[in-house]
Amino acid sequence: MIVNIPVVCAVIAILACLYASYTDIKHGIIQNKLTFPLIIGGLALNGIYSFMIASPALIITTLIYTAAIFIFGYIFWKFGAWAGGDVKLFTALAALLPFPATFFSYRIMNVQFPTFATYPFPLTLIINSILSIFPFLLIFVFYIVVRTKPYLLDELLAPLKDYRKNIVLALVITSAVTITYSVTKLLHIQMWQVIIISFVLLYILSFTISKLPVKIKAAVVAAVTVFALYNKFKVTLIAVALLIVSLSCFGVIKTLLTRVNREALQDDYKISELKEGMIPAYNLYEQNGVVYVDNKSFFSRFKEAAKTGNVAELTMPKGKLLIGTMAAGLTEKNIELLGDLLRENKIEDSFRVKRGVPFAPSILIGLLISIFIGDLAFIVEKILYSVIY
Repeated sequence: MIVNIPVVCAVIAILACLYASYTDIKHGIIQNKLTFPLIIGGLALNGIYSFMIASPALIITTLIYTAAIFIFGYIFWKFGAWAGGDVKLFTALAALLPFPATFFSYRIMNVQFPTFATYPFPLTLIINSILSIFPFLLIFVFYIVVRTKPYLLDELLAPLKDYRKNIVLALVITSAVTITYSVTKLLHIQMWQVIIISFVLLYILSFTISKLPVKIKAAVVAAVTVFALYNKFKVTLIAVALLIVSLSCFGVIKTLLTRVNREALQDDYKISELKEGMIPAYNLYEQNGVVYVDNKSFFSRFKEAAKTGNVAELTMPKGKLLIGTMAAGLTEKNIELLGDLLRENKIEDSFRVKRGVPFAPSILIGLLISIFIGDLAFIVEKILYSVIY
């Protein structure tokens, strides 16, 4: 009996991610004793499989994918987006699953599942894991808010209560889509040109309609919506409903990632209470003997630059970086430095750190979705294409 090694690798990957999720949630770490053997074992199993099916290309491709994912993850680690354990776990998954392993296949509405993208499967794992972090982060922040900071709950749920605004915006977007679809149907041009024109028209129409006086906007939206319902009743209803739900969820996520995130996932500590591995909530700079805090994200910089027209807003702050918001967290030297700055009266005896959000559970969810459903980005692209065209 020939062993189905890809399925064996998939089972190992699922069990490993379950254990990694447990250690990441409980101790805030993905252990090297888990990831290193997985990398070696994955390469060994795929080497055996390559020999069994007489395909040297398989192990060569596995090595290339594993190295590429490690380099990709290392870049993310250098920028402070991922912790070292996350990088090594993704590398291990690339070694185990360079190609998708199918336990079973099924069809929903004449669509074959799991549906895989044309790019390498390890990229699907990363994309699905990143997309999966949002529902997990929502649950995690809800838990933190309810348990320690219940006063933030009303602020987090505010976008759901503002349903009237979401309904109006959904109808405006639906109207813009309907007009764009009607216009692009008349054009005899290549598909890539249709896509570019559609995006431009959608933006212009959505902005224009939303800025119309209330009565005129209501008349335009009502007329176009009736036209859309007359032509594609079911599709229009589903689209409007999905838009309302999506806008509400987007509002919650936006609040979650901004105001509530800062309050729920950040705490102030005295310098003497800081420990290695704690993640700073902001960067600390020194210029001309003055120490100052920079807590602006790239997106806030971009927003300010767009508002003021000052491109200099996009540049990094001036001065020497003392403490950075790296995912690896504070080191012993960082804590000693903060102690020295406190004794020199250059900083106050208060330092804000972020609660580490475990990424391993999102990797587990992304892995399960990748194996049993497929590539979420690829599926959404196909759905949007079929609905619009």
